[in-house]
Amino acid sequence: MTTQQPENAAPASRKVVLVTGASSGIGAAVAARLVTEGHQVVAGARRTDRLQALAQHTAEAAGRSGGGLQPVRLDVTDRADVAAFVQAARDRHGRVDVLISNAGVMPLSRLDSLLVDEWDRMIDVNVRGLLHGIAAALPVFTAQGSGHFVTLASVGAHEVVPTGAVYCATKYAAWAITEGLRQESDPSIRVTTISPGVVTSELADTITDAGAADAMRTYRAHAIGPDAIAGAVSYALAQPPDVDVNEIVVRPTRQR
Repeated sequence: MTTQQPENAAPASRKVVLVTGASSGIGAAVAARLVTEGHQVVAGARRTDRLQALAQHTAEAAGRSGGGLQPVRLDVTDRADVAAFVQAARDRHGRVDVLISNAGVMPLSRLDSLLVDEWDRMIDVNVRGLLHGIAAALPVFTAQGSGHFVTLASVGAHEVVPTGAVYCATKYAAWAITEGLRQESDPSIRVTTISPGVVTSELADTITDAGAADAMRTYRAHAIGPDAIAGAVSYALAQPPDVDVNEIVVRPTRQR
């Protein structure tokens, strides 16, 4: 009896990597880097026009390396949407090797500004979005006996700053959830948390609080590019199966 291979099944020599929040910033840089390294990347985000542009940008590298990028519309706050994202990748490629939970928002504000809708948005994307990814991918990883979770947290998971109470709380939660996942998971499943410092991105563009926006302009005066974080992700993924890189903090040298 022969077993039918899934459509576009990925060779065992390259990984099937799912990246959320892949339309810009760190997510786009990670997706592009992994394509150039020969991996099959399924890039999820709400802005499909950005994903299509990223797919075109990486097409030449994909031709040389054997990697590729598949754009998929994804809302991480929708549990069913995330489940479908993971299942479709598994059906198409035969497996899922890595889930990189990168989607996040950062509308900073003082608590007394009472921007409750923005607090809810951070909790929905930064915490529930992460949990939705774990819920979708963990059964897949368990069934296939391998897998790698990578969570993009923040230095905000290790400190609290004025205007950052809710944002830092969501990143503390992301760190705690991911560490708990590492401790509970079978050794065949690897778990990594990467905490970036100040990185050039669109995150600060979502800040509506005037005072927080002014403070962020000063705070972000010395930022590193998202490629630095993509390099950290690449390093964690490239380790042999018996090496689990649990946590990496990457920040500008001038960010003390």
